[in-house]
Amino acid sequence: MRRIRLTCVLVTGARGFIGKNLVVRLREQNGVEVLESHRGDSPALLKELVAKCDSIIHLAGENRPNNVRDFERINTDFTRILCDFILATGRAIPIIFASSTQAELDNPYGKSKLEAEKIIKILATTSNVPCVVYRLPGVFGKWSKPNYNSVVATFCFNIARDLDIKVDDPLTRLNLVYIDTLVEDIIKTLSNIKAGFSLKTLSNNYSITLGELVDQILAFRESRTNLITERVGEGLCRALYSTYISFLPPNKFAYDLSQHSDDRGAFVEIVKTPDCGQFSFFSLHPGITRGSHYHHSKTEKFLVVKGLARLRYRSLATKEKYEILVSGETPQVVDTIPGWVHDITNLGDGELIVMLWANEVFNHDYPDTVAEEV
Repeated sequence: MRRIRLTCVLVTGARGFIGKNLVVRLREQNGVEVLESHRGDSPALLKELVAKCDSIIHLAGENRPNNVRDFERINTDFTRILCDFILATGRAIPIIFASSTQAELDNPYGKSKLEAEKIIKILATTSNVPCVVYRLPGVFGKWSKPNYNSVVATFCFNIARDLDIKVDDPLTRLNLVYIDTLVEDIIKTLSNIKAGFSLKTLSNNYSITLGELVDQILAFRESRTNLITERVGEGLCRALYSTYISFLPPNKFAYDLSQHSDDRGAFVEIVKTPDCGQFSFFSLHPGITRGSHYHHSKTEKFLVVKGLARLRYRSLATKEKYEILVSGETPQVVDTIPGWVHDITNLGDGELIVMLWANEVFNHDYPDTVAEEV
């Protein structure tokens, strides 16, 4: 295996969806110079860029042209020109080409990608140039173009703006790859590329139906009103959530929460989870006490972020009492304990602000909260 030093990388189609993401990531690598080739650049400029670079990532392509002839002109002919320029340098400049799983299908787009693959393969086999062809499924993520790159982009764009979407068959299954996964794989491949030709598919793809996709994106939108977050920490849900959020217009970057206020202070719920409770915060005026209750199973964590608080406890079983002083000057989490009556009092001169996590979402029918003085 030949290891390529990433020093000067040429990216064709650098202003496209994949290109924009890749260029940003490449420029995060120490000592890497990124050259960009864009649609409309002259052949002379392209030849100059090829002569200067150490490796090439060929992303330029046409997905939805106005003229079907552009499939061949951009996807196939441009690839031939690029390979000719590589040969003209007399150097075995490694090239990675973004093809499509549609290369296996009998349609103009697929045929143009397949022909481009053949051109790349000839370059590899006749000149020993390291060449890798990625056959990509649908790619989704930030900076994708609605009504062009992916149905994911279209749905995220429309739903984020409360626009209508159209689903012809909700059971249609999509095979998808997330942009960050693809970019990381490309950079890794470029750093450890083999001489000759290789055809590559990604194993860490996602599968989802159109109906499931719509339901998931709608749930992301609804989480701003019902406060119930989806499981956005990993996998497809994480990737889709990041994509959806990236399509929010600036005037939707922020959203309001309900504030419940009384003579004690205010209480605000921030986010609820399906199975790990909820987050909120509350304020207390000086001298005010909140709580004075106990739970059988519910537990909570208090974090004073501003002010001075006293938390008092009394065990229902043993009558034992306990007291804790907590200040916003020293971050400290305090648990409430099942079977212990507890309250919290603002001992300071100003407003007390407390972050609160409860291990379950509040259930009005079974609140598991019984009033009793400490």
